[in-house]
Amino acid sequence: MKKSVIALLLASASLMAQAEVSVKDAWVRATVPQQKATGAFMTLTSNQDVRLVAAESSISGVTEVHEMKMEKDVMKMRAVDALELNQGKAVELKPGGYHIMLMDLKSQAKAGDTVTLKLTFEGKDKKREVLEVKAPVKQITATEHKM
Repeated sequence: MKKSVIALLLASASLMAQAEVSVKDAWVRATVPQQKATGAFMTLTSNQDVRLVAAESSISGVTEVHEMKMEKDVMKMRAVDALELNQGKAVELKPGGYHIMLMDLKSQAKAGDTVTLKLTFEGKDKKREVLEVKAPVKQITATEHKM
């Protein structure tokens, strides 16, 4: 009996230790026919220190976490291995900054559609969690989306 109680307590503690990442205002920029890339944007907040280490979507052949920043008067975009989320601090993925890059698109992202993203977060203990996000597709001219 004691062993089962201890096992239950350990399992509960393990569940409580998992990160809870909240997603706010997720959206994907619509594309024109034949366009092969677009971006996904949102605000992420975690209840503990974690890293966003991977992303995937069924509409893209390649999905990466990217950053855009100015380097010597030139805007540069590049993939990052991970995006740090510090406990309780919101991280905004937005045009011109960090974002999810959807490349090698399999179909056009049309305004009104919904794109499913799977975001993989890794804690300090190296345990990974996948969070599924449903992001509405917004007009090409959209720069941000407020609910």
